[in-house]
Amino acid sequence: MIISASYKTDIPAFYGRWFMARLRAGHCRMTNPYGGQRYKVGLGADDVDGFVFWTKNLGPFLGHLGEIRDRGFPFMVQYSINNYPRAVEVSVVEQSRARDHLGLLAASFGPRVAVWRYDPIIETSLMPLDWHEENFAALAGSLRGLTDEVVVSFAHIYRKTRRNLDGAARDAGFDWRDPAPDEKRQLLARLKTIAARNHMTLSLCAQPDYLVAGVSPAKCIDAGRLEDIAGRPIMAAVKGNREGCQCFAARDIGAYDTCPQGCVYCYAVSDRARARDRLEAHDPEGEYLFPPKDADMKKGAADETRRRLAPVT
Repeated sequence: MIISASYKTDIPAFYGRWFMARLRAGHCRMTNPYGGQRYKVGLGADDVDGFVFWTKNLGPFLGHLGEIRDRGFPFMVQYSINNYPRAVEVSVVEQSRARDHLGLLAASFGPRVAVWRYDPIIETSLMPLDWHEENFAALAGSLRGLTDEVVVSFAHIYRKTRRNLDGAARDAGFDWRDPAPDEKRQLLARLKTIAARNHMTLSLCAQPDYLVAGVSPAKCIDAGRLEDIAGRPIMAAVKGNREGCQCFAARDIGAYDTCPQGCVYCYAVSDRARARDRLEAHDPEGEYLFPPKDADMKKGAADETRRRLAPVT
């Protein structure tokens, strides 16, 4: 089984201590966010074929990666580096620091471990489509040689996303819109050329209607990449979690409404204040990342909470 950690929250940035405690214990516990069922997820050598980490700030987790490798687990990192204005990404680590993290990752574990994500693409008056092209080109140039793939997507405008975007637009004084499909395809064609110039393939995450020549569907949970890293077969079948998704089957161990970074486009957080409260209440020694209401829950120390909230290192 491949473990995803996690597209629901940023475990490397905020919950690395919990992840390592659960890895050493050989399991964690999860709650189904829709039905409320509780279940145990094995994290031992006989249970896990590899890990896929998702993050916007790998810095706090870099020191743990050697132990994960030494325990025999292959892993890959989906690292989002967008360089968006603070009105849109409130507390994400600066792109120069993220670039340094990606450099350390590639130098220590090889460029196949690192996948750059430029997503989601969202158009605002602060970030028109031509701005995205220029921003993407600058980032791609700075990341050249550190990864061989960049995954992009356009924002899915869910109800909570629309609400958060509207609120941020009122507070910061910008406008936003969802570009027309042809505009998205035209931008993708230009980004594909930029990526190729920097020795990267460009893939599109779960949006087949926007595919253009030379852009392939992304496999964010990628058994083939994990096989290359591990040097052995990874037995997994493609089992996307929504229409157009080409990911291989995996178990995600994150929890919604637990990432406090404040990205206004985020589908996984409905309220940043709730996410901050849950981080403060998080028990890094507990079995659950965030437990059911009737489970025992310890309140984390305030100084440790402030340290985890800081978008640095």
